[in-house]
Amino acid sequence: MYSTIPAMFLDVCSRFSGERSKPVYGRKENGTWVTISHDVLREEVEAFAAGLLADVVVPGERVGILSENRIEWAVADFALAALGCPDVPVFPSLTSEQLAFVYADCEASCVIVSNTLQLSKIQAIRDRLPLLRHVIVFNEIADLPPGCLRYADVLASGRQRGSAGQRRQQFEAMAERIRTDDLLTIIYTSGTTGNPKGVMLTHGNITSNIAGALEAIPMNDSDVLLSYLPMCHAYERMAGYYLAFAVGATTYMAESIETVAENLRETRPTVMTSVPRLFERIRLRILGTIDRDAPHKRRIARWALSVGSRWEGGERGPLIAAQRVLAEKLVFSKIRQRLAPQLRFFVSGGAALNVEVGHFFSMLGIHILEGYGLTETSPVLAVNRVGTEELGTVGPPLPNVELRLADDGEILARGPNIMKGYWRDETATAAVIDTNGWFHTGDIGTFTADGKLRITDRKKNILISSGGKNILPGPIEALVVTSPFIEQVLLIGDGREFCTALIVPDRTYVESWFAEKRKTFGSWESALNDEELRAALRDDLFRRQRDLAKHERIRRFALLNEPFTVENGLLTPTLKIKRREAERRYASVIDGLYREATTDI
Repeated sequence: MYSTIPAMFLDVCSRFSGERSKPVYGRKENGTWVTISHDVLREEVEAFAAGLLADVVVPGERVGILSENRIEWAVADFALAALGCPDVPVFPSLTSEQLAFVYADCEASCVIVSNTLQLSKIQAIRDRLPLLRHVIVFNEIADLPPGCLRYADVLASGRQRGSAGQRRQQFEAMAERIRTDDLLTIIYTSGTTGNPKGVMLTHGNITSNIAGALEAIPMNDSDVLLSYLPMCHAYERMAGYYLAFAVGATTYMAESIETVAENLRETRPTVMTSVPRLFERIRLRILGTIDRDAPHKRRIARWALSVGSRWEGGERGPLIAAQRVLAEKLVFSKIRQRLAPQLRFFVSGGAALNVEVGHFFSMLGIHILEGYGLTETSPVLAVNRVGTEELGTVGPPLPNVELRLADDGEILARGPNIMKGYWRDETATAAVIDTNGWFHTGDIGTFTADGKLRITDRKKNILISSGGKNILPGPIEALVVTSPFIEQVLLIGDGREFCTALIVPDRTYVESWFAEKRKTFGSWESALNDEELRAALRDDLFRRQRDLAKHERIRRFALLNEPFTVENGLLTPTLKIKRREAERRYASVIDGLYREATTDI
């Protein structure tokens, strides 16, 4: 296997050149999907690297990437990897203040941005980045400020540096100088509190993870992927970007998260990486479609779902087996055809996949390989295998990764994928990597009898009630959010007598519920105060919590009229709720839940 990313890039491009040429990336332009081949990609990477080296950067300098997913993102990444310039990619949703911290901390000499909006963020903080010499803009912008360059101009400059053959020789010579232990990238953890830390990942960290993942995830050069998760995130960068490239697969870049359903039908992927929230949305959309169908179709679909649910629950026998075959023919196969007819499997990461949601897709005949990892581990540590998936687990560890549990249940990891450390923070590095090389994940878990890892919660997220009971919010929140009434939920209970919750209702479902009840919807605020709606939600929560221990049950809740989002600062860019920030912002609401004489669930 490869020891560096440039070595992988050169080998894959060579294998799929000339007669074996095939699409490597695709994107939608003016309503039409267009693709580029490995040959075209390689020429552009070589030209961009030559342009960077001639006029912009010095090997070893850090270069920021502030952009949405696009082909130029990959060009910049591969070029910088060969130059020996660690790139520092960030979420395009970050504010100027957040960018100021990251790019001052890593001392970036250049930042590559996608468009006018991202350029304006950097320009607003440029006086706070004394080492920043250049900003390169992907989009064509007529009047650029001083110190800014167009991507096209850097390419043109590179193409003037000798012949194509000479540029290729120069690129290959630079690539050969890159070593396994050289720094490839610095990825700043989004974090839910405090300033982010820069995770230093080497070429060897990433390539070892590619090698391990390929032994667990069956991908090949005939696969097609649809990428919608941010490429700057370690999960998508490894699984949906590097891993796909390593096998020669074709990756289409979704227009946005809002167009994923449409893009699925257009690109017909065979493999797709995702986070659990997408599966939850797809499930609710399918159920909503069934509810709106003609009565006879609705009855058949609900019968099929009932059969599938019984089968997933372990019911077996000749009658249920025959019913399942009929349900597959009448309903499940048609749903798959509409959703993604060529799909072999999804890969799920970034957060826990709710077991009920997993069972739903399993009954439809759709494989979801849930995995687990962290930015600091490059990132994959464990993943379920096709055909042996066990819902509620993240599968066995990769073959080149060691996992064990500490005395308190914390998951420890060791292997060639463990980060080099945190950028210029030896104290923080020593706090998570012990003297024996074990990385302390901060997650609590257990192993099943056959060696699959089960994550129970984040160590730091454990709530302790005023009565001394330990409460793991993750599994409870995952259970509650399966309610069709609920879009998002945050469990409250640390230091409290009992658990409460902040709930963001699912607007689409609430509107359909009002229509079904023949009630006037009015405004969103008035709907959330409707006593009949609140009673229906209360009853639904009661049913879902029956198997929880008394101290784990949500007894009271508040309905919020604003969702948790990245834009309002209550979600991380990887769509995790910032628990402490939400608790601070809604402190008076939370206090009211414990102070007022409210009806308990």
